Amino acid sequence: MTERTSLVVLTGSGISADSGLATFRGAGGLWEGQRIEDVATPRAWRRDPALVWRFYQLRRAQLGQVEPNAAHQALVELERRLLARGDRFTLVTQNVDDLHERAGSTPLHMHGTLAHLRCERCGWRAEDRAHLDPERFVPCPDCRFERLRPDIVWFEEMPYFLDEIDTALSRCTHFLSIGTSGQVYPAAGFLAAARARGATTIVNSLDAPENLDPRDEFHAGRAIDVVPRLVERWLW
Repeated sequence: MTERTSLVVLTGSGISADSGLATFRGAGGLWEGQRIEDVATPRAWRRDPALVWRFYQLRRAQLGQVEPNAAHQALVELERRLLARGDRFTLVTQNVDDLHERAGSTPLHMHGTLAHLRCERCGWRAEDRAHLDPERFVPCPDCRFERLRPDIVWFEEMPYFLDEIDTALSRCTHFLSIGTSGQVYPAAGFLAAARARGATTIVNSLDAPENLDPRDEFHAGRAIDVVPRLVERWLW
């Protein structure tokens, strides 16, 4: 009996860049002009919550200015076709935008999402697209704590969905990495985990990521150009 295809897709900032969103690691290690340690750690939030809040509120507002691209849409079609024939498909993303959802996918957001806010005191969490003022904190509607925080997994925090991701990797037959640097763990270790299981491993990014191995099938280029071709080859 032929083994059922079980595909795990990991996406990084490269797929969102083709929709006009800035990549996480810019020139000099900056993210849109800010040092990572100043906007993406719990210590930064404790030290200067106003700076961190403003930074993420501006990113949240930017979501309404971009649209999913052909790479996002190709993954939706790939998922639809694989599931229709009884195969498995798991989409994991390091990205905090909502472009996969808007294209029609249901990803595991291991680093959280800009579209959600959460309360550090009571754990309340919900989608919020209405409160975008960069100068005004939003209080928790449940416990009335003075300020919600972005529902983003910062450095030094535990990513979401690790159990689900581990289960998907344990049974995957194919692994596709799109637009990742291969530098941020634990996501950077997923390629090796899939390879160790014997999965076919396919990688797309502008340049070879740090975790690339000679056993991986590497396709250099923009996700918007490469991913639709890979999906078309897979389906036909």
